[in-house]
Amino acid sequence: MKFYYFHLMPYIIDHDAPSSWVTLSNRHYDPAVGHRLYNQYLDQLEEAERLGWDGLCVNEHHQNCYGTMPSPNVMAAMLVRRTSRAKIAILGNGLPLRENPLRIAEEIAMLDVTSGGRIISGFVRGISAEYFSTAVNPTHSRERFYEAAELILRSWTEEGPFPFDGRYYRYPYVNPWPRPLQKPHPPVWCPSQGSSETVEWAAKRRFPYLMVFTPIKRIAQIYGEYREACERNGYKASRYQLTVNVPIVVAENDAKARALAEKHVMWVFNVGLRMHPPFWRPPGYMTEASLRRLLANPPKPPSELGFEEADREGYLIYGSPATVRDKLRVFSDELKAGILCSGMTGPSHEQTLEMMQLFAEEVMPHFRDDARIDETAGVGR
Repeated sequence: MKFYYFHLMPYIIDHDAPSSWVTLSNRHYDPAVGHRLYNQYLDQLEEAERLGWDGLCVNEHHQNCYGTMPSPNVMAAMLVRRTSRAKIAILGNGLPLRENPLRIAEEIAMLDVTSGGRIISGFVRGISAEYFSTAVNPTHSRERFYEAAELILRSWTEEGPFPFDGRYYRYPYVNPWPRPLQKPHPPVWCPSQGSSETVEWAAKRRFPYLMVFTPIKRIAQIYGEYREACERNGYKASRYQLTVNVPIVVAENDAKARALAEKHVMWVFNVGLRMHPPFWRPPGYMTEASLRRLLANPPKPPSELGFEEADREGYLIYGSPATVRDKLRVFSDELKAGILCSGMTGPSHEQTLEMMQLFAEEVMPHFRDDARIDETAGVGR
């Protein structure tokens, strides 16, 4: 397996508001605390490279305490000059949320050139709540996503200038300077929670598919669908096209790890992902086929997820190094996932760094023997 250190950059508070998204008043945000947190979070990402992680992950969210990175490209720019080896995975830019996706193409190209070709570009639609925060019509989400992705990929791979005349985006001149260093373009990943349309779209283009905060049975189902989609498109999926994001807590013993997970990881689900129900699935955000499948087996809202269920269903991993290794083998040996994205959260910044070191020294080396960079999966150079 390859290991990527994932960060949400949360603003961790407890509140009794009905939603941590869109409507949670920003009076709760103290910029002085934010200053400290941003610098600690960047220190953690930089430490991950020193400890041997293969990549560092940043992402985009808006108007919430769950993740305070409205611009992942800004965070990536901070990391580019303070790291030298690790890939920097932007997971990702919310394409339909932008009125000028050509700007994304330009910024990713800048980062790729500056970093010496270490950028991975995630293409995401943005979760449903983002459409309330940015006042974008969710009914047009998928069409805008496809069109913006086509524009960005063409801008990276075709010599300009050329016109682009889409339904949502129109440019008489597409001619971005600079052009990306990686050829034909920076690797593209598709973080998702399993919509059949995104599975098919990613498989057709050989883009790695990233499952985010999803129970193991659901991951196995979607991986199976993705593999089948790859075969329909004439090839066999590499394990490095199968990527998973799962929170991990590692400590000296199982009991201590469990206590930390109950308090810190469950905040992500029970508070960070607490959302007013209409924000989850606004009309038009999902296709009819995906909505029917969801309603046939509706998942429990994260805010109602209990620790025992989260543990049993595989939403998180915790334990001593030996226990964590055993649990990770489900992902590496049974699910055949080739890339693990994970963040770690301790009671303090210093304890988070200690947890990262313990994982790097006692867990990661046990999964390195079969790690290979697969060029055909679009993962790296």
